[in-house]
Amino acid sequence: MFRRLSTVGLFTGLLLIGGNKHAAAQSGANVLVVVNDASEASRTIAEYYARKRAVPATNICHLTTSTEDTIERLDFDRQIQGPTGRCIAAMSGQDRILYIVLTKGVPIRIQGTSSGREGTVSSVDSELTLLYRRQLGVNTPIAGPLPNPYFAANLPVNEHAKPFTHERAGIFLVTRLDGFTVEDVLGLVDRSVASQKEGRILLDSRASWQASGNTWLKTAAETLKSIGLGDRVELDESSRVLKNGESVLGYYSWGSNDPAIKDRNLNHHFVPGALAAMFVSSDARTFKEPPASWALGETNNPQTYYAGTPQSLTGDLIRAGVTGTAGHVAEPFLDATIRPDILFPAYVTGANLAEAFYQAMPYLSWQTIVIGDPLCAPFRTHVLATEEIAPGMDSATELPALFAARRLKLGGGAAKRDALTAYMRFESRTSRGNAAGARQALEEAGAADARFTPAHLLLGMHYQQEGAIDRAIEEYRGILAYAPNQVMSLNNLAYILAVNRRAPQEALPLAERAVAISKGEPNVLDTLGWIQHLLGKDDDAARSLRMAVSAAPDNVELRWHAAVVFASLEDVAKATSELAAALKIDPKLPDREEDVRKLQESLSARRPSR
Repeated sequence: MFRRLSTVGLFTGLLLIGGNKHAAAQSGANVLVVVNDASEASRTIAEYYARKRAVPATNICHLTTSTEDTIERLDFDRQIQGPTGRCIAAMSGQDRILYIVLTKGVPIRIQGTSSGREGTVSSVDSELTLLYRRQLGVNTPIAGPLPNPYFAANLPVNEHAKPFTHERAGIFLVTRLDGFTVEDVLGLVDRSVASQKEGRILLDSRASWQASGNTWLKTAAETLKSIGLGDRVELDESSRVLKNGESVLGYYSWGSNDPAIKDRNLNHHFVPGALAAMFVSSDARTFKEPPASWALGETNNPQTYYAGTPQSLTGDLIRAGVTGTAGHVAEPFLDATIRPDILFPAYVTGANLAEAFYQAMPYLSWQTIVIGDPLCAPFRTHVLATEEIAPGMDSATELPALFAARRLKLGGGAAKRDALTAYMRFESRTSRGNAAGARQALEEAGAADARFTPAHLLLGMHYQQEGAIDRAIEEYRGILAYAPNQVMSLNNLAYILAVNRRAPQEALPLAERAVAISKGEPNVLDTLGWIQHLLGKDDDAARSLRMAVSAAPDNVELRWHAAVVFASLEDVAKATSELAAALKIDPKLPDREEDVRKLQESLSARRPSR
């Protein structure tokens, strides 16, 4: 039998020392480009953008994930968020990386419940903004939106242009390079590089509509006028549609939510650097190009829908020539849309594309995506020095200084400072491959605080993996002495007692308590099931493992254990089915585990002949 140790997200991120201390500030050195290696479009766009913006090769993050629009939450965590976090950690980039740029071919939406404001559907991009917080160990719930700490609703206009750093807000600004085609996206990049200041801003209200969106459009016009751009702004509050605009630098409308707007293309001529957006619920639902014959549809006629709704598409704005835009992968509700009264004043007073959109975005972990090059900044006048963005390394933790200070402050109540500092040093050394130094730092963390669970739990796991069973038991019992309901300690101690010490009867109450506390966490149920099997209680074991498999059907270990238990119950059909499922998940399983091969042979011999 094989078994992976259970793990727990106590503190996150394994971090490397390094980075280019001499990189130019607010440049490609501050951008992480995320490439889906499964998508040719993603690879092409990433290479082109990196060359245009001089993004260092170390700032290109390669991952492999689905190329579909929607991804499951677990796959997002494992295939997108996890690898992206490791890329940032690998360059000690927590301070220096300000912008994450996703490329066409990376999924846009995370699957979840769509129960209004408490739903768990969100855009991949908006969820990734919180990666910085998660690296700090901050709890970030996935249900519903979270307030955006960078939202500038109450800031005076002269504050909008201050360049973003992590000192201003503990998030990443995430944009993407996307559109109907690769050519559309490359054109967007070219326009960003050639962005200009000149042009008009068109604000198209929905006539006779008493909604806050119209108020924001009017406030945008008034604010732009107050800073001397009144002659460049057109606010239309009539029922007519603004079309055929020349030299358009900014555009905002209700899109298909305005009954007067019937056309996908309003024939505006956008200048390089132009920003645009719409009050539309699902305009970024897909970037798959619709047929040329498709027109904006009608809500009561599903035959006029494209990709699930009849509404406008963000991709049409990109095709029309905008340089930056934002849209929604699912219903955001009006109060969560991009605020034009912040977006345009911020941009024309010096904010870059990412800063302008995120200052105008009320919520994170929600439905919005921002399309464009974050470095597009035709009005920028002030550039921060490198040390103002990334003030160097902290020698005690061996992590970037600003990130280390924030994490120490957040973790100050969880452990003695010396213990937390040593633990952070353990992480950084582990990521550099300094195993001896990492073990030393982890032991220092444990010695500094007898109740610092993260250090003692990891020490227990290390000893368990090395076969130092007595020391592992000592660590787990030490944790349970002051935290009797610590699930992983209960789980791992139960496993060691049952398997390594061959005392399943002693282990059983520990495993049962772990299951009760964890409310049926699959890996904990698996431990209980295996202990029940060792005690000869295979009916109980089968029930435990059925629940575990039901909750985590893609876990190869659970499937294999279920196969063993069903074989013990002489249920050859179920044992064969579970083993087949395990082998489908991991075809190389028999090559690594002799017990798997033995079970295969046993089941084959016990199958009735036809």
